[in-house]
Amino acid sequence: MGNIVSTKQMLLNAQKGNYAVPAFNIHNLETIQVVVETAAEMRSPVILAGTPGTINYAGADYIVAIAGVAASKYDIPIAVHLDHFEDVEAIKGNIDMGFKSAMIDASREPFEKNIEIVREVVDYAHKRGTVVEAELGKLGGQEDNMNIDEKDAMYTNPESAREFVEKTGIDSLAVAIGTAHGLYKGEPKLDFERLMEIKSKVKVPLVLHGASDVPDGKVKRAIELGICKVNIATDLKIPFSNAVKEYFIAHPDANDPRKYMTPGKEAMKQVVIHKINVCGSANRI
Repeated sequence: MGNIVSTKQMLLNAQKGNYAVPAFNIHNLETIQVVVETAAEMRSPVILAGTPGTINYAGADYIVAIAGVAASKYDIPIAVHLDHFEDVEAIKGNIDMGFKSAMIDASREPFEKNIEIVREVVDYAHKRGTVVEAELGKLGGQEDNMNIDEKDAMYTNPESAREFVEKTGIDSLAVAIGTAHGLYKGEPKLDFERLMEIKSKVKVPLVLHGASDVPDGKVKRAIELGICKVNIATDLKIPFSNAVKEYFIAHPDANDPRKYMTPGKEAMKQVVIHKINVCGSANRI
């Protein structure tokens, strides 16, 4: 079994080096192969992230075993990360299974309740060498016409962020500064002033969720201002599935997964290369 690492050191290194580590959402053998092989070619640390849906689909044991094989094949830091988990017991079970990094998302809860839930996960995880990410503020399908009061309610409040990190003991903080999950209706407007203020009050590495479909320049600016981990999901799924669809259109009688999965992997690889370059994480090992 290869050596799966926690995200702690890789994010602290990114913070020091002023780059970000990409966290790619994976789903199966093929998507893990693409991400890890590409990261190894580019000498980039990498995070394999699985949502609750992915872990239910593929099985935590399979994901950890495949990642373990990848870690033994390539001499780059590889972490497996639980992404957007809301169920505390599920997080504990997956930590016991071998996940070294977990995100507990209690951002829907009131502030004090969020702290209490996150604290429970941190206590459990830290005893087992696992690091914890949490979120303050809410990611939604945010509209351009949101007023300032609504923004303050949805976006991460810098002073609350300082208190939240202090009281929970988390290792990294996901901030809501104007990104959303999925694809955008218009171009996202990121609140860089807010990010700068959060960075001035919070010492732990900061995480940007919902970075798919955000223009590269804005992601790079966010990294310059202190983002150390960038989550990428939707941007990977679309080219993979489009390439598989195109293969079937060209070969309607195809039935061999080894053949029809390959164009999907090749299309996804191009996105992984691009995102590693945007994050500035190549040759950081």
